[in-house]
Amino acid sequence: MSFRVVRSSKFRHVYGTALKREHCYDNIRVSKSSWDSTFCAVNPKFLAIIVESAGGGAFIVLPLNKAGRIAADHPLVGGHKGPVLDIAWCPHNDNVIASGSEDCVVKVWQIPDGGISRTLTEPVVDLLYHQRRVGLVLWHPTAENVLLTAGSDNQVVLWNVGVGEVLINIDCHPDIVYSASWNWDGSELLTTCKDKKMRIINPRTGEVIEEAVCHEGSKATRAIFLKSGLVFTTGFSKMSERQYSLRAPKYLEEPIVMVELDTSNGVMFPLYDPDTNLVYLCGKGDSVLRYFEITEEPPFVHYINTFQTPDPQRGIGMMPKRGCDVNACEISRFYRLNNSGFCQVISMTVPRKSELFQEDLYPDTLGCQSAISADDWFSGEDAEPMLISLKSGFVPPSAARSNLKVAKHSNVLDKSSSKRSAASTPATRSEQTNSGSHVDGLSSSSVPDDIIKEFKEEIRKLKAMIVKHENRIKALEAKAVGSDAENDKETVNNSLDNDTVDLAPDEV
Repeated sequence: MSFRVVRSSKFRHVYGTALKREHCYDNIRVSKSSWDSTFCAVNPKFLAIIVESAGGGAFIVLPLNKAGRIAADHPLVGGHKGPVLDIAWCPHNDNVIASGSEDCVVKVWQIPDGGISRTLTEPVVDLLYHQRRVGLVLWHPTAENVLLTAGSDNQVVLWNVGVGEVLINIDCHPDIVYSASWNWDGSELLTTCKDKKMRIINPRTGEVIEEAVCHEGSKATRAIFLKSGLVFTTGFSKMSERQYSLRAPKYLEEPIVMVELDTSNGVMFPLYDPDTNLVYLCGKGDSVLRYFEITEEPPFVHYINTFQTPDPQRGIGMMPKRGCDVNACEISRFYRLNNSGFCQVISMTVPRKSELFQEDLYPDTLGCQSAISADDWFSGEDAEPMLISLKSGFVPPSAARSNLKVAKHSNVLDKSSSKRSAASTPATRSEQTNSGSHVDGLSSSSVPDDIIKEFKEEIRKLKAMIVKHENRIKALEAKAVGSDAENDKETVNNSLDNDTVDLAPDEV
């Protein structure tokens, strides 16, 4: 007699539900770029989608509560001169988003709490270094204001966004970098490259700790670090069959698991939930969303189920755990883009009868507080991510913390600024010191925005009053000149009359 033992798992019955159309987003001109990107980024406040835009590159930012049909003239974030290729929300500030573009520039934007009311073209800071298009932007999981960018110039650059400067340039890739992933505490970096290899790199020195062939196919590959330290990859075989694998550091050449899925051409994006150890696989052009659970028991990667949709997907974004509905036992939420311009919201739920908070489903998760500063991280310190409990729901930080402040260091090699300062007259310098420079100094400091606006408004009123007084003085001067001329004329006429009276009658 044989008994079939079913694997015990609380996620074995996870199911996906597509929200009704009125709770989704429609009429979005999704980008037609052929770049392998998810085209979508989401956090508990906003949904950002790369869109098709004439005359440059742009993406749309929508507050999550603004569901339904989006107006064709909805404001965009559009300061790039080329198509936007990748976007990423800052994990420590839900109002800050970074974007990379074909114009070789990385821009960091500040989004107001209520969304944008007009097209935004002025970023907080421009990051200039790459010589070719920038197709990958990724924030550090624990260090504040540390941003990774990678471009077609084969360079991986780490930025300190707080000062707008390059921390380190990693130049160890012979070809285009396809993907990058940080480990749990951000002390190591995992990349995949067009040369079919994946590399574990020390991000502070650029030293390659280990490298191995990721997948033998020539198409794009992806690799992510799991919370346990293992590596999960997706790619293609020599016969163009899609594969996924699980590997251990120091033994990257020997996969623990290597499984062939199908023969589709779309690149697969692995989306990982560290709280539940679930990996979701979604391929560009696929109409399915597969999800797996990773455990310590063979076969280690356990297939759970597939969520089927009627139309192919163009891109996808995954909501952080603090944006999920814990009262409904929602463990993941996806925002799935279609070619028709429809953004479908998919909720992944664990069936539970109780309506109480399920502690086994929601361990302490990643919060929005950074664990370490950029300078401390770059100097060699590491820190575990700051975790929060979702038992009483996620409470967003106050608006005072949501402003990104950039304090650029002065550059003595900036010739343009030195020429401008040399060409300015002493009067101009004193005027700048008394008005504009003082206001700029206020805006870059910790003075509240309302006080800065009040100062600027007062200066504007003073300038208007000065112009008004100047016009009045000119009018009075002109009037005075006219009255003086009339007085002179009267004086001449009176003198002539007197001379005429003094003459003798025969002389007249």
